[in-house]
Amino acid sequence: MPKTIEHLAENFWNIRGDFKIAHVINIGTHMSLVRKPDGRFILIDAYEPDELDRAELMVLTDNGARIDAVLNVHPFHTVHCKFVHEALPHARLIGTRRHHEQMPQLDWDPALIEDVATQQQFADLLDFSIPAGLEFVPEDESIHASSVLVRHRQSGIVHVDDTLMYLAPPSLIKMVAPATKLRFHPKLADALQKRAGAADEFISWAIGLARDWADTRIVCAAHNGIAHLTDQTFSQAIEDALEQASDTLQNHRNSLS
Repeated sequence: MPKTIEHLAENFWNIRGDFKIAHVINIGTHMSLVRKPDGRFILIDAYEPDELDRAELMVLTDNGARIDAVLNVHPFHTVHCKFVHEALPHARLIGTRRHHEQMPQLDWDPALIEDVATQQQFADLLDFSIPAGLEFVPEDESIHASSVLVRHRQSGIVHVDDTLMYLAPPSLIKMVAPATKLRFHPKLADALQKRAGAADEFISWAIGLARDWADTRIVCAAHNGIAHLTDQTFSQAIEDALEQASDTLQNHRNSLS
């Protein structure tokens, strides 16, 4: 996957890069940079970019001095936190409770990104949403379906890790059927809380997200890429994702009825 900084809107950049499973399979990763009205910046997620991208990031942010905070929004994305904190020691390092537990040696801000009070500190710039009905930090650490979704209010761009996956068709297929597909994480069934009503809560959350973020036209997803919603609305994309997950959700209902 090519590493690149994409300037997607006036005050929003997405930085994509490599993340390899077992040092072989490259599933990619990302972080996003948001410029505030005062000219300072917020970084969403952590990634160690290559030399060229790092240089561009430093130019944009006055050698990093204008980055006020780093928001780590997925409890299981921890690999690059140390690098970003060392590169930006002055910036607030905000993460989930799991980040604190996994890397206690870092100087974490006491605020947790999954808490509403923390999210409200950035409410003039960003919207946040956590899926209802899912385990935020499951005991099985291979289940990464839940995270804090972030939406840049000015541009309407969504930054999401794992919860929503972007399925990009191969290049040859794009020429015939260029449809963009958003899907919920393949381990959704395992992430649903083991109680009656969890599936319905997840559906209600997704429907609300589709309504509240309806004007979204770009979704920056880890690990797959950037989805430009040109052939359908965000609401339609979420409705399609729910339809694709309908058997999973119904099976959960049946098992706990």
